[in-house]
Amino acid sequence: MASPFRSNGRLEAENAALRQQLIVLQRKVGGRAEFTNGERLFFIQLYRWFPSILKVMTTIWPETLVRWHRGGFRRYWRWKSRSRGGRPQISAELRALIRQMSIENPLWGAPRIHGELLKIGFEVVPGQIVIVFPPLSSPKIRQRILSIFFVVRQTHE
Repeated sequence: MASPFRSNGRLEAENAALRQQLIVLQRKVGGRAEFTNGERLFFIQLYRWFPSILKVMTTIWPETLVRWHRGGFRRYWRWKSRSRGGRPQISAELRALIRQMSIENPLWGAPRIHGELLKIGFEVVPGQIVIVFPPLSSPKIRQRILSIFFVVRQTHE
């Protein structure tokens, strides 16, 4: 007899969960019931739709079902945030070379350094070179730039 306080969908979900548990118990070998991935997904989906299904679960601890559910979320978000490739990373040696070139030649910008690297045989995008540039706020670099500008102005006068 159906309870007047429960919806038909909830009763059907409980019946489906009980039937699935019977199938698992009939297939049981030894002392432990083994669940397939499909059965785990079935129970997790039932739990998503009807959280009260945990009261009916007898072959699975409710904590186990919740752990499977959380593990599914972890796997999904790990898959969703995986590296999808993109621009290849610059090697540490090439980064050091770009920094050295930009410090020794402060008037050179990314296009000039890019051209010099292409002459040497390195395949790099100018946008990557800008990322590797040392910050211009360091006093050593600023002093070097000012001294070069001073020399350039003196030669032109």
